[in-house]
Amino acid sequence: MREGGRRLRRLGFAAILLLATSAMARGQTSMTCGTPKALDDGWTIASPESVGLDGARLCNIAARLKEAEANVHAVVIVRHGKLVFEQYFSGPDERWDVAGQYDFDATTKHDMRSASKSVISLLVGIAIDRKLISSADDPVVKFYPEHSGLKSPGWDQVTLRHLLTMSSGMQWDENRGWNDPKNDEPHLGNEADPIRYILSKPIAKRPDSLWTYNGGGTDLLGNILERVSGKPLEAFAREVLFQPLGITDFEWKTYPKNGKIASAVGLRIRPRDAAKIGQLVLNRGDWGGKQIVSVAWIEQSVRPRFQAIGYFSGLFFYGQQWWMGRSIAQDQEVKWIAAMGSGGQRLFIVPDRDLVVMTTSGLYFLPGQGDGALDMMANYILPAVRDNAR
Repeated sequence: MREGGRRLRRLGFAAILLLATSAMARGQTSMTCGTPKALDDGWTIASPESVGLDGARLCNIAARLKEAEANVHAVVIVRHGKLVFEQYFSGPDERWDVAGQYDFDATTKHDMRSASKSVISLLVGIAIDRKLISSADDPVVKFYPEHSGLKSPGWDQVTLRHLLTMSSGMQWDENRGWNDPKNDEPHLGNEADPIRYILSKPIAKRPDSLWTYNGGGTDLLGNILERVSGKPLEAFAREVLFQPLGITDFEWKTYPKNGKIASAVGLRIRPRDAAKIGQLVLNRGDWGGKQIVSVAWIEQSVRPRFQAIGYFSGLFFYGQQWWMGRSIAQDQEVKWIAAMGSGGQRLFIVPDRDLVVMTTSGLYFLPGQGDGALDMMANYILPAVRDNAR
């Protein structure tokens, strides 16, 4: 009996030691999992718990992504204006069609693809604030007197706002296969003069009556920004947006064949810097006490204008180059604003939770490319919020 008792005590002590070690490991995981890297980039870094987030729940994201084979490259979370979580992964990617296996970290730039469109919207707002453009209701043809001979009926009624809301009525189709000659998007990179190509398209519907996804309209906006500022788009963006946000490591790509700026899809930036753009929108244009873009422009941009029929099952709304949608988390409907790009690039802004989430991925041209981001939002990130007040 004494020997049996000693064995039981030894086993009991071992069990307690095992439990203590396990608990310590769990505590260590919650402290170190997703801890942001300290960089001199302007972010205040904090723990998830200090801003009302369940860090342990966030730590389950990596296992879920591995299980789902989502090929997510980065997850960055900002709460109450503080960077509280970032995780990076290795995986295949196509950096402007240069395919390869990459190891991503906090200093790696990533293609934003069509999330670039939302940045163009901010730049247009800044140009209007600076009186470089008088109004979003200016007609597009005003900026192209040299192309007046191209005008087909209806172009006089197309405004910058119609381009922003993708409601110009222009005959445009990006829903076809990439090699289909009737797909308009490849022409942006293949034509020697893509601006002329866009302006030569007929106006098939009355402006402001129908939403049609249109990267050509965004390329026009980028070109107009260059014309009114007298600077390359990248230089203008650096001066009026990226430098004020403390973003120094970015590039805006040109199309390989014609060398023209890819306004609609060409931005490459670090995910934690992209999150600054989200925080700027969440702050209604303010960054560090300085108004970078007007409150009025932000409000116009994120106001739903059209049902995005034909994209993402028509479940989302569209404003001025920004998407609006919702997630259902723990039986609650949570509305968000988003910038979205091919492959799974998603920047979510959640005003009711004072939350910004940036994810990057490499699922270009594949179905369900944004499912990983939506899964994280609904089942991990939003349920991790422990206080709903701003």
